Amino acid sequence: MKFTQFLKTKGAIAAIFMGIFYSIAMLGIFLPGYSAIPGNVDKLPIAIINEDTGAYGAKIADQLQENLPFKKIETNLTNSQALKDLEKNDLALVVHIPETFSADMQKGKTASSIDFTINEAGATVVSSTMKSVVTEINNQLSEQFSQQTAQGVLMNFNVPEKQAAELAKKIETAYVGNIVTVNKMPDGMNNNMLPMFLTMAGYVGAMIGAMQLVGAFKSSRGKASKTRLFLYVQLAALLIAVVSSFLAAGVAYLVNQPSGDLFFGLLGQQILNYMVCFNFTAILIFLVGEGGMVLNLPILLIQTLANGATLTRDMMYLPYKWMSYISPMYYSVQSYFANLYGSISPNPYIWSMIAVGAVALLINIAIVAFLHKSSAVDQQKTMTEAESAKTPAEIGI
Repeated sequence: MKFTQFLKTKGAIAAIFMGIFYSIAMLGIFLPGYSAIPGNVDKLPIAIINEDTGAYGAKIADQLQENLPFKKIETNLTNSQALKDLEKNDLALVVHIPETFSADMQKGKTASSIDFTINEAGATVVSSTMKSVVTEINNQLSEQFSQQTAQGVLMNFNVPEKQAAELAKKIETAYVGNIVTVNKMPDGMNNNMLPMFLTMAGYVGAMIGAMQLVGAFKSSRGKASKTRLFLYVQLAALLIAVVSSFLAAGVAYLVNQPSGDLFFGLLGQQILNYMVCFNFTAILIFLVGEGGMVLNLPILLIQTLANGATLTRDMMYLPYKWMSYISPMYYSVQSYFANLYGSISPNPYIWSMIAVGAVALLINIAIVAFLHKSSAVDQQKTMTEAESAKTPAEIGI
């Protein structure tokens, strides 16, 4: 066989196609998706809560609204409401100016600290970006208030040495900016990426499992009814989900060592994650066969950006944002963030994932029922059921 003949074989053609297709799909999806960083940072919503009735608080609030690069800045929330929204990742940053801020400054005291609150149990880009923004804000405000205090000192040239030292100290401590972190995440990128890696492990395994089990479904036609074979496919997927999830949870606990009381919740979600992803990826394979795997790959790549582990929905471009609403990966990642590190219930995300899985299961049932031809076993079963439905009188006739 010549090399040119080998290149014309089915396997070689498939390998060439997948090499070209995967390269184009991966770069064509990842590069535009990640271009949202830092370009879409301005779409992150924040809140500025000014409880200070004096001039300083109002001045700072106005300056922040004018100079911060965010298009959506909430100013009509209470601090408690804003912190609740932050917990749910509906806000990226909460700036709280306390009630006594101006009064403390005017009395020459160290000002009550301005709190900049960030939630770490969410997209990595958000927490890192907010920390950079807050550091820059604190530097500018510290310089501004030190200059204002220094002007007051300069008006008192002929002061005793002790008093001058006290005034100099006031310059250094005129402003305090306090960075508050809620849902503090353990150190290590492995902790930050655990929600995504658990989800990806289940999704990729389910996608490959869907290809293999649907193949077994088709090769077994004629040996059992398609209804029974479809049930076997689901039972086999559930068995794989349980075994693989135990192993995934075991590795997660071995490396990351999360709290022991989370084990069964994490295990249950991983099993659910596998089953939902299995039916989600099986749709195209039931529909078009092995070619469905080719279509599943770009859908997987899109979801790696649309799952919310790196970017929030506010930062995503529209195709990725749309995918996040129907993506089982998005709800799985957000549920893991809430369960492992957050202080909110993961139940809304769990129920959304269940809804996606239920719709996918119904679509698969419809495809098998209406698009897959009945085998001889199905026809025989139908005839048997029809015969058993006849009355004795009808049989006698």
